[in-house]
Amino acid sequence: MKDSDILMLADEAAPAAEVSARKKALLLGRQLGLASEEEYRPANASIAERAQHRERKLASQYQANVETIFALALSYTSSDMTGVDLDPDWSHQFFLMAEQIHNRRMQDLWARILSSEIINPGNFSLRTLALLKQLTHREAQILEKALGMAAKVNNEQRLKLISGYRLTGGLGQYFRKHTSITLGLSQFGLPYSSILTLVDAGILHSSEFETGLLNNKTPIQLTMPGIQMRLTPKSGNLLFSYYRLTPIGDELAQLVLPKQDEEYLKALQALFSKDFKIE
Repeated sequence: MKDSDILMLADEAAPAAEVSARKKALLLGRQLGLASEEEYRPANASIAERAQHRERKLASQYQANVETIFALALSYTSSDMTGVDLDPDWSHQFFLMAEQIHNRRMQDLWARILSSEIINPGNFSLRTLALLKQLTHREAQILEKALGMAAKVNNEQRLKLISGYRLTGGLGQYFRKHTSITLGLSQFGLPYSSILTLVDAGILHSSEFETGLLNNKTPIQLTMPGIQMRLTPKSGNLLFSYYRLTPIGDELAQLVLPKQDEEYLKALQALFSKDFKIE
């Protein structure tokens, strides 16, 4: 890097939206200790001195990240509840990973994990933390979207992202052009590319699943964000198709407060209306 480029870093003050690609690249030099700060002048420092300066900046940023997460965790931890001592190995690994979380919204997720473990340990494994550390803000948004469309079936605790249902027998199948009824999730902001993103992240299983045949004499309770839907199959030849979260996905789901997707709910009810009684 030229000294002239190093010196330019001190003068980059244009609004972010108006900064050229080259200046954006030069601004990254701040993270490398290549920008002038107080009495520090990178152009006058040796490469070893610049490395030391960068290490100090990085250590300060890591400390700031940990302190932010800790402060948020305190705000989520009630003094009216009994706490426990964290497993020392879990705690050590947690803070090693947490210090590298820079995004404010992701820091909030890590804070919720820390608070949860102090109150009720064992909900979040180190494997889940390692995945969460690699999770981007975009992937977290996709997860939040998917959870807003996911349901718990009856008393099951594991979430299902229902994609449709299938007619597997009976005379009715001979009078239909299609026996598989699917709901295009892409029209509600969850295209197949997003499904693949969650699969690649280890949050969703890679293939769709099917339930066993649904009992037409036993109502099915679907619990979704902000609503409960009671379905009774009109025949005994129906089953749901769905995507299922991995165990890690189930752990991450505890951190998210999904929003109700009214358009998706309306479409789901319309989809079920032909073969299910809806209450």
